[in-house]
Amino acid sequence: MTRFLCDNAASPTRRLALKGMVSLVGLTTLGASAAFAQTRPLMEVWKDPNCGCCKDWVKLMSDAGFTIKTYDTGNRAKRKQLGLPEKLGSCHTALVNGYVVEGHVPVSAIQRLLKEKPTALGITVPGMPIGSPGMDGPEYGGRKDPFNVMLVQTDGSTRVWQVG
Repeated sequence: MTRFLCDNAASPTRRLALKGMVSLVGLTTLGASAAFAQTRPLMEVWKDPNCGCCKDWVKLMSDAGFTIKTYDTGNRAKRKQLGLPEKLGSCHTALVNGYVVEGHVPVSAIQRLLKEKPTALGITVPGMPIGSPGMDGPEYGGRKDPFNVMLVQTDGSTRVWQVG
């Protein structure tokens, strides 16, 4: 197969065609990257200013491509304002594209939420399970407790959205 491609690429016409395809692929990739950079979803996060695990989670979200705006005011009042039941709470509350994201939710669950756009209040990882994103630093010695990402319906009911 390689020999066939090389033989076909030997003619000047085929070399020009291949150069054009490579350039087109490069421009398409560049265009997609530029479009993503311009449309980075805004994620607002309410957290305690001294919470290390919240800072770690926020960094993960930023590294994943979200534009982050933090409010170091705590999150209880915001969680209540957004309608998320206290029993589903954690140490930080985020809002992205109209969805509540509570606690140490993995990037993959948030990306799925934004892609599938279910009719829901948002998603949560209640509590602070060790091994979840932001709760996985070296101080935990590699421990990973099982957890679920829960989809929170507008009536406050939940179902498993993703296994952590």
